[in-house]
Amino acid sequence: MQFNNAPVAKAEMQIRKPVAEVFAAFIDPNITSKFWFTKGSARLEAGNHVQWDWEMYSFSVQVHVKELEQNKRILVEWSAYEVPTTIEWIFKELPDNTTFVSITNSGFKGDGDTAIKQATDSTEGFAFVLAGAKAFLEHNIELNLVRDRFPQGLH
Repeated sequence: MQFNNAPVAKAEMQIRKPVAEVFAAFIDPNITSKFWFTKGSARLEAGNHVQWDWEMYSFSVQVHVKELEQNKRILVEWSAYEVPTTIEWIFKELPDNTTFVSITNSGFKGDGDTAIKQATDSTEGFAFVLAGAKAFLEHNIELNLVRDRFPQGLH
């Protein structure tokens, strides 16, 4: 399969909290672990390398923080799909003191079927992440969306 534009994963959500609080939730692993991965080795800071773990899946990924603009943007590179892809978070402060978060994952490689499957899986995953972040930040509820996506015993 050939395409003119490589597939891109994108998920977006309004979170009814101030931008500083939402941004902090994505750079501080103590908060992020409430709605995405189970453990992160350090806070995100430009130039750092960190590890994110999903202990329930025995999966870890190394993350290189390429850029970080306080309360506005995070740009990282990771190899969750065995080859590096880029994830960009954009945080837009809205007039009602809420935040619109946009997550884009790009750079999928391989044949058309492989790249499309990776982009589709990533879109699903980041939609779960944003829904989980919204529930946790707005209502202090841990939905376990990522943890429960692939339950043990399901084939």
